[in-house]
Parts: sequence; structure tokens; C-alpha cells
Amino acid sequence: MIPSKVVLLAASVTYLAGGSLEAQNPRSDSSPFRALDMRAASVYRTASGRPGHAYWQQRVDYTIEAQLDPTTHRINGTEVVHYVNNSPDALPYLWMHLDQNICSPTGVNAKLDQPPLVFLGSAFDFSCQGFPGGVTVEAVEMADRPLTHSVFGATMRVDLPQPLAPGAEMEFEVQWHFTIPTNGAARMGRDGSLYEIAQWYPRMAVYDDLRGWNNEPYIGAGEFYLEYGSFDVSITIPSEFIVTATGTLQNPGDVLTDRQRERLSRAIRSAAPIEIIALEEAGDVDQTRPVGSGNLTWRFAADSVRDFAFAAGPDLRWDAASWDGILIQTFYRPEAIRWEEAIDMSIQSIRHFSEKWYRYPYPHATTVEGPVEGMEYPMLTFVPDASREDLQWVLSHEFGHEWFPMIVGSNERFYPWMDEGFNTFMDRIGAAEYFEGTVYGDTIENHALNLYEANAIPGQEQPLITRPVEVENLFWTAYQKPALMLQLLRNRVLGPERFDDAFREYIKTWAFKHPDPADFFRIMRDRSGMDLDWFWRDWVYTTARLDQAVVEVSTHPDGGTRIVLENRGDMVMPAELKVTFSNGNIQTIPLPVEMWNQGPVFTYHLTSLQAVRSVELDPDQALPDIDRTNNSKDI
Repeated sequence: MIPSKVVLLAASVTYLAGGSLEAQNPRSDSSPFRALDMRAASVYRTASGRPGHAYWQQRVDYTIEAQLDPTTHRINGTEVVHYVNNSPDALPYLWMHLDQNICSPTGVNAKLDQPPLVFLGSAFDFSCQGFPGGVTVEAVEMADRPLTHSVFGATMRVDLPQPLAPGAEMEFEVQWHFTIPTNGAARMGRDGSLYEIAQWYPRMAVYDDLRGWNNEPYIGAGEFYLEYGSFDVSITIPSEFIVTATGTLQNPGDVLTDRQRERLSRAIRSAAPIEIIALEEAGDVDQTRPVGSGNLTWRFAADSVRDFAFAAGPDLRWDAASWDGILIQTFYRPEAIRWEEAIDMSIQSIRHFSEKWYRYPYPHATTVEGPVEGMEYPMLTFVPDASREDLQWVLSHEFGHEWFPMIVGSNERFYPWMDEGFNTFMDRIGAAEYFEGTVYGDTIENHALNLYEANAIPGQEQPLITRPVEVENLFWTAYQKPALMLQLLRNRVLGPERFDDAFREYIKTWAFKHPDPADFFRIMRDRSGMDLDWFWRDWVYTTARLDQAVVEVSTHPDGGTRIVLENRGDMVMPAELKVTFSNGNIQTIPLPVEMWNQGPVFTYHLTSLQAVRSVELDPDQALPDIDRTNNSKDI
């Protein structure tokens, strides 16, 4: 034992000579397994990734009366907004989105060179193609008294005469009109007499516990983030038009023929498709419309939805069937003959997503063929005509959005990977099922991995967490890479049973609520029982790359084989090791990610006394390993 005075003296000398021993050789926490830096848990959102006991969100109910004039392509509308302030904050003003101002010549988008979203052979043009549009707000009133309002591009602030207190509610009215563009930033528009109308009314912005007002402007790449509530919408349009929309039709006796109502009554009880409007009837006013002239008003109602859209055309075919009490419908023009199979694709999609993840909660699921390359709204999707495989993919993808973000209401303005990526991941499993036994069906789940080399380019690739308006390759960053991420989490980290259970728990827990990335990360850890901070850091917050290598294979002096592996990249992942013995036997050894706990070199001791011929990492080539030349060694 050294006397304490000597110890103190030695420590003093060391300090004077250059600081503490630790200071002379500092080490930061660079472990790939260090905790992810996330916002703190609170009474609103728990550390387990669930809503806390004080979680709240606002509610917005809309009553809308609109008229669509096909001669001028103009919509005139009046809406009454019922707003409930469930927050603990007094609100001196409200924020609304005016998405149609994306087409305004004075708006932000007119000054930007917004690149299109390229999907292999297709492109989403986020412009309005020079269309001089925009929404005109004619009045904002409460109790017949005008409210001061200020328009800032695609957003509007409505100032209140006095702050809306916590727990209070209010109603106000907005009158507005706009002319429908041909191409509405790839989200809506018109083609001849067909109208696909969306993002068309002044919509309330979300006020939440994370950011307060989410009033980021709409410029195309970031889609939308909206409150849940109810809609009562009346659409007046010339009588020759057929209308379909979010919600349940409230007045079928006014707008449908007796024959159509009888066929719909059969369709809701039929698993086999029924033609509500057949090919030979489409466009024939005498057969398809209850009156031959004037206007008709279609009224729809919906609850627990975050948006409302509709489509209208005078010459549409209409097929319908039922799955588990849900009315499934397709509307398409007579020349779109490939759409005769779309009703079967629709049924499979709704059934697959319901049985696999979470039951579809709405009364109908409807898709419309038209000019929009693919877009989703509650109960209603827009899908173009395409080849059989592409039609199934886009149709199923847009229906998949009924789960993300229509049911699980994440913020698409910031985290498109939480809806586009999750959805693309689910779509692959569904497409493999629909086309099972074909080359396409048997290979579709490898598509994202096959795209890795061409898109994960060092210096060009961006992290998934990047805002969509800053992303240069949205196809990869929002869709394909997050789909690959979840595929590997399911198949290579957690296993299908463990992953599926946790993913279902996330959907069920956050249905009709507003999760953020931390909520997702935490609930996946909590339910699966595995710390995944290392995984999310590499896949979401960085562009880390994987390079696992076999360094050495040698016979151990005590028998068996010594296999030295090295993690040469900056991403950590589990590994699968294939050992081929001299007698031809093969052993596959799954190695957990904890193999890298002690650093980038790991030694595996194979106890078998059989002579080893070769060793190979990732024999199925399931991982995005950037250098496969170092994945194997022969003895």
C-alpha cells in the first residue's frame, strides 16, 4: 500500500506535467451501439413509444358546399370549420394551408426550379406546368363578422378576436374559389372531362406538442400533415357526371338510378365483381343518370379522416365488390381495358394489408383511373393506366397509403420515409403474393437491394432524415432505401415473427394519431425487446456503408477452426456465415450484431473437428455489402 500523501503527490506531478492521464489520451463515445440522441420522453409521449397519459391532438370538422363548373373548370366553395383546441395552450391565431397556391404566378414555386420526382420510367412534375392558377379567398368570417387573415403563399394565418382557450372550440367560415389546373403538381388535375380533385379546399394546419403550428408551405415534394375529424361535403355538378369521393354517399336516391342502387346493394354482399356501370352503358346519360339535364348535388360524409378528395367524369365504367363488409370500387374510362382486372387487384390489396397488418377501418376503398401518376387520399386513390405489373404496383401502393399516412398520421412534410418507405416495404410483400410463381413475383422483394449500388453513391446519397424539399433523389431516400431498411430489419435483425408483431403494435397504437420518428423507434424497441439505436443511426441519420470481410481462417491448436471477421465499413449489421467442409457438408451460422461489441474485429471459434474447405459471409447476398471480394476465403 502506498501512503495517501505519496498518491496525492504523484497525481499532482502528473497533472502539472500535462493534465490527467485521461486528458492526455481522450476518448469520445464513438461506439456504434451508443444511445441515439432523441427528444426526451414526456407526459405526452412515453419512453416506450406510446401516447402518454396527457397526449392530445386537435380535432377539425368540415362542412363544405362546392360547385364545379366544367365549362370554366372552376370550383366555388364555402366551408364551415369547427375547430376544437385540445391543447394546453391558448391560441391567438390559426394557420391554414392553401395548397392550390402552388400554381400561383406569385408563389414560391413559380420562382423555383423544382426537379421532378423520377420513378424509373415515370416522373412526378411538382410544377403546374405554367398554369396561372391559385386560390382566391373571398372571405373569412366568424358569426358573420370578418376575421383578419393574411395569406403567405400557400399558407394563411387567421387572427382571432381573442385567444382560443384550452378545451374551447369555435366555428368560422371560409369562402373561396380557384380554377382547376391540368396538372396540379402531380397530385390532382383534369384530363378532358375527367376531374381528379384533391388538396382543393383551405385546410387546417396541425398544431401539435412537438412543433406547435406545422405551417411549412406546400411546394410539392413534401406532401401533407393534417388533423383528423369529420367531413360533410356537398358537390354540385352537371347531372351527366358520376362522382366518387372520400366518405359514404348520403343521397343515393337523388344521384343514382334504381338499377345502380340495386347493383350496389348486391356488390356490398358479393366477393365477385359486379358492374355498376358496364362498358356498353358508360357515357349513356339515359342509362346512367336519373335526370338528363341540369345539376345534381352529391353529398358525402366521413369521420376519422384527415382529408377529403373526389373525382368526377361523365363516361366512367364502375365495378364494385366486397371484402369483409368493405365496398371496394374501381372507376375507369372505357379505353382503359387493362382496368378490368383492377377490381381484383384492389380486393387483394385491401385484404392483404388488412390481414397482414391492421384491418382497413373505412366503409369503402375506391380507386380512379386518370392522368395523375399515383396519389392517395382517405378512401380514394388516383392511379394511371399502365402495364399489368405496373398497374398492380401503383394501385396497391396508393391503397397502402390508407395505412400510412391516412391511418397512422405521420408528418410527410418532414418524414416521407415514414409513409412512402413503410408503404413501399409493405407493397413488396403484397406484390410477391399477387404474382406468386412468376419471375416478377419471385424477384420483386429484391428490387430495393438491386437498386442500392446505383443510388447509394458516396458523396451524393443523403440520409433518410433529410427534409424532402432538400432531397435530390427522393425515389431512393423516401421510397426504396427505407423499404430496404425495413426488409433487412425484418429478415436479418429481428426475424419475421418478432418484426411483424412490433410493426403491428406501432400501427395499432398510433392509428388516427401523430407519431414522429422517436415514437416509432421506441415502440419497436419496447415491443421487440431489442435495442435498435445502432440500426436507426446507420440507416436513418447517416449514409453509413456496410463492408464485412473474412480476414483469416486457421486451424486452432486445440482443434476446430478459428475464423476472423472484420467490419471494415461504418455500418454494423448481423452476419450470416456459411462454412463448407471438405466432405461437402455445409453449416450456416447466424451471428448477432453483438459480435461487434468489442470492436471491428471478431473471432469465431468453430468447434467442429471436420476440416474446413471454405468460409463465406452473407452467402445469400441479402445485405448491401459494398465489397463482396472480401466476403469469402478458401482453405
